[in-house]
Amino acid sequence: MSISTYTELKTAIANFMARTDLTDQIPNFIQLAEARLSRELETRDQEKRANATLTVGDEYIALPTDLREVREVKLNTSPNTVLDYKSPIQLDKDFPSGGNGKPSSYSIVGAEMKLRPVPDSAYTAEIIYIGGLSALSDSNATNQLLTRHPDAYLSGSLVEAYTYLMDEARASTYDAKFTRSIEEIRKDEQRSHYGTGSLHISSVYARQSSSAS
Repeated sequence: MSISTYTELKTAIANFMARTDLTDQIPNFIQLAEARLSRELETRDQEKRANATLTVGDEYIALPTDLREVREVKLNTSPNTVLDYKSPIQLDKDFPSGGNGKPSSYSIVGAEMKLRPVPDSAYTAEIIYIGGLSALSDSNATNQLLTRHPDAYLSGSLVEAYTYLMDEARASTYDAKFTRSIEEIRKDEQRSHYGTGSLHISSVYARQSSSAS
């Protein structure tokens, strides 16, 4: 049985459950499984770029709505200017008077990025970040994760389906399969990026939390 598209995934879920009365609920099961996958994974499908034009005198820019983790922020100057991350408190300590200039540092404040010095020109900033998965739908039939790991989508959706049906035993069985799939995807992503060696990546959000404490 092939599971390479949204339609095939919905059919597989119905077949595994041997149910024909949950058609309207199956997209919800997929969406809930996808939400957990987005939270727990950092796949190539989630690596994204966003550009923002800075406004002179405005130290804030909006973050991408699906942002989970910032990997790098740079200004498209010549050469590129890579900005340093600082906690909000440290940013204000290092630039107490604000002041205009070419931004060299940033912090995260709510749904916005705070820059210092305050931009003195309309620079273009590029944000490289980890966001949500490319969500499956009738108009977005597939994504990299479904293509490479259909079992994760299937087991995750079945966890949500049996939770909905209050079948704790089956939900627990598929949750164990789903958890294993997530771990295997993490290993697969590490191998595809870095070969068989080990590499530790420290997230900006992790540094933000430790700096603020």
